[in-house]
Amino acid sequence: MLQNRIEDLKKDLVQYAALVEQMIEKSIKGLVERDHALLTEVIGPDESRANDFEIHIDTLCTNLIAQYEPKARDLRLVLMAMKMGNDLERMGDHAVNIAESGIFLIERPSIKPLVDIPRMAEIVMGMLRNGIDAFVRNENGLARDVCKQDGLVDALRNQILRGLITYMSSDPSTIERAMHLLRVASNLERVADLATNISEEVVYLVEGKIIKHHRGEDEKLQDTSI
Repeated sequence: MLQNRIEDLKKDLVQYAALVEQMIEKSIKGLVERDHALLTEVIGPDESRANDFEIHIDTLCTNLIAQYEPKARDLRLVLMAMKMGNDLERMGDHAVNIAESGIFLIERPSIKPLVDIPRMAEIVMGMLRNGIDAFVRNENGLARDVCKQDGLVDALRNQILRGLITYMSSDPSTIERAMHLLRVASNLERVADLATNISEEVVYLVEGKIIKHHRGEDEKLQDTSI
């Protein structure tokens, strides 16, 4: 019975992650295509659904622990699912932040064509999707691949920052718009960080190894199997 409930929990997390991914996609598409309706969807009904999902996951995990008193790996999995629900809620908040900046930006002239931000968003959405998939399938290799992509997202965010600094320096009237574009990039970076956190937890769940703070340094990995 416990295993059936855990499988149901995994399915709910997949649905939650799909909603959050859609929120990110809508917020970026709304910004790029200057679509006000898409952006308001993210801020309104989508945010409400995401918050409800987080409460549902938290309640489900609490009930599983109270009813079945899971041990060892099962307990670790349920606690991880609870944390993932919180991480997904935060990702939804970042999507809302992007949509809010999008509404500000589409009401004003563009500074430049948006190239790096959509590219960054595609990578971030892939990290989220693969991180959840790794959890559901216990795929530590896929989880490690997600962790490796975090550096690419950081590099794109820094590239965007450098370009915006050039625009702000040459034309101070662009400063406010540039800061909102930087806010978009920073929120995408935070989603990537959260997806990385999830993937690090998957590695721990499957391998019993802590790779947080040690990515790329396999010789320093800590074995804490339970």
